[in-house]
Amino acid sequence: MKIQSALSLAILTAACSQVHAAALDRTGQSIAAFLEDGNYFEASIAAVEADISGQARPQFMTPSTDSSTGNLTNSSTFYNAAIKLQMTPQFSFGLIYDQPFGADTAYKALPNHTFSTDSGLASANVDTQNLSFLFGYQPNENWNFYAAPVYETIKGNVKLNGLAFEAISGYQLNVKENSEIGWLAGMAYQIPEIALKAAVTYRSEIKHSLTADESFAMPLSALVPMIGTGLTNITTPQSINLDLQSGITPTMLVFLNTRWVNWKKFEIKPYAFNKVTEIATGYPNGLILADYNKDQISADLGLAKKINDQWSGVMSAGWDSGAGDPTSVFGPIGGYWSAGVGLRFNPAADYFIQAGLRYFWLEDATGHSAAYALPGNAENAKVADYSDNTALGYLLKIGYKF
Repeated sequence: MKIQSALSLAILTAACSQVHAAALDRTGQSIAAFLEDGNYFEASIAAVEADISGQARPQFMTPSTDSSTGNLTNSSTFYNAAIKLQMTPQFSFGLIYDQPFGADTAYKALPNHTFSTDSGLASANVDTQNLSFLFGYQPNENWNFYAAPVYETIKGNVKLNGLAFEAISGYQLNVKENSEIGWLAGMAYQIPEIALKAAVTYRSEIKHSLTADESFAMPLSALVPMIGTGLTNITTPQSINLDLQSGITPTMLVFLNTRWVNWKKFEIKPYAFNKVTEIATGYPNGLILADYNKDQISADLGLAKKINDQWSGVMSAGWDSGAGDPTSVFGPIGGYWSAGVGLRFNPAADYFIQAGLRYFWLEDATGHSAAYALPGNAENAKVADYSDNTALGYLLKIGYKF
């Protein structure tokens, strides 16, 4: 029951988590390209259009105005590329580029002033880039052991404006691009005759220590000379991916891709923000700009079918737990359910073009503000409720075996 290798990957894997769900997770960090047979190259582009809005709570809006937050998301585009070289029958090398974590949200200027003032809007933009340098050892045709150093960059900016942020409205954070090194390791097992593949991959957390540019509006800006200077630490989370697939007929296979991300340990606590709010609130640990209260678990289950020698297709369904509720007002999603379809066209045996479409039903969430997030004050920190939101993702990929 040997199945054509063109079906050995789930067509929509790269797009299944590219939406503003589960904290800052974007791409799912797949290493599937490295597990292709022989020499292989691929490149893809994915886009997401999300409609995320909610209703502000009365105490955080101008009285007698519409409570709607308006749509806070911008259309996002992500890029991915990978090359894998089989240097000898036992040793392989691969290079994977992706943009694993990020955010691109901005509220509108509305009369309720929940997330805007006359001088600015509440917004967040975070961008990361990863290069994974993979080295693999295949003692036989069944096993593959691999590891890689991972080079990561991160940059971003956050602006807090509006009644949702009380005294810290007017705060701005700008993080210039910073780079650090992490690592990944994993192993894969396959039985080619039945298109069986199983792979587990661990990625380490990556800690960035940097000097951020921060500014406050009055009266908090008067406290800045009292705090000196210090480093801001931002740590992207550790994760585990488990990918399974198996042929069930000569032209059909089933796949399951699962992922765990350790968001519960994640926090953004800029140096000046933390020290100034410590003085202003009297709370000895100050405030945290962003954090999450549980880990993310996601799963994508699908069925791929070879239609003929040139065409194959896939249907899949996905679930994401999110990273807890309440969540950040810059990513107010409790998780999602999704459904996707895709097609792959092989003009020749050595290359393909594929496209996919995925629809997301985003779970309801409550957005909380760091301005009120003191111990014992969780209920008062809830500033808006987000519900009935959706997103649509697109993927276009090319691949070439050489």
